[in-house]
Amino acid sequence: MLLRTFFSLALAATALAVGPTTSAQTNILNLYSSRHYQTDEALYANFIKQTGIKLNRIEAGEDPLIERLRNEGAASPADVLVTVDAGRLWRAEQLGLFQAIESKTLQSRLPAHLRAANHQWFGFSTRARVIVYNKNQVNAADVQNYEDLANPKLKGKVCTRSGSHVYNLSLMSALIEHWGEDKAEAWARAVVANFARSPKGGDTDQITAVASGECGVALANTYYYARLLASEKPADRKLMENVVLVWPNQKSFGTHLNVSGAGVLKNAPHKAAAVQYLEYLASDAAQSYFASGNNEWPAVGSAPLNNRTLEKMGKFKADTLNVSALGKNQPAAQKIFDRAGFK
Repeated sequence: MLLRTFFSLALAATALAVGPTTSAQTNILNLYSSRHYQTDEALYANFIKQTGIKLNRIEAGEDPLIERLRNEGAASPADVLVTVDAGRLWRAEQLGLFQAIESKTLQSRLPAHLRAANHQWFGFSTRARVIVYNKNQVNAADVQNYEDLANPKLKGKVCTRSGSHVYNLSLMSALIEHWGEDKAEAWARAVVANFARSPKGGDTDQITAVASGECGVALANTYYYARLLASEKPADRKLMENVVLVWPNQKSFGTHLNVSGAGVLKNAPHKAAAVQYLEYLASDAAQSYFASGNNEWPAVGSAPLNNRTLEKMGKFKADTLNVSALGKNQPAAQKIFDRAGFK
């Protein structure tokens, strides 16, 4: 019987170390991760130090990892999949890649709306999708809600990344859940009518376009905003002087949240170590590494934030919609964006 041992390689690498199974090799965790943040190195090191479990990992994009798991099937050596966006976690669940985990630690530490109801995957950190606007071009009162982006007052002022990107698809999925498909589509069409330009670039590009005055208002995930706010580059900090963040829908359902999360894979050869890893991610120590390293919020409400930039951004009312809806509604969200011309 052979066990493939994984090292920290890009997914494109095809040469994997292979060796005979021994009792020493049972204390192993094979991790597939799409996270690529430097602070995760401390996260891994702390887990190894605490448990003595050898941690092997492959890092790549979400879609290639999911496709690899599908191709590997029952022979996969992977124990845990870590990825960003609830929609991708939901997709992996629908493909039958995860198994349900009954853990009192995970169920007591993690809020119910940040994990799958069937216990197949769990959110460990959160990010919010917010409105940013140029204070010299737009009145604050005109951009307090997601609905406001459809107001004709903002004609020629709205910028965003592609409607096919998972961040926008997840937001639309949440709006479908709150408003229904008809209202959500009417909103999408009106937002398109307010575009300053065709969707392009990432969230950082939207923020810098707002700062420069190319756009009056945009959608962005909070960690991009926080990253520029805390940048060591004077030019970045100067740029942000014109940009204001809004926590949308504070008087209704709250600001849209998404997650970074993980699940134990269906064919995990080291299930006990995999469950131990997920429970570790819910610990206060791991929450600090897992969340604040990328300017996200810990999923565990009692965990220390340890992030001055996020503290400066203030508290807000978050949407408590179960994040599974972000995956369930994604096909409908894409169809709405396509019909609305939200390219």
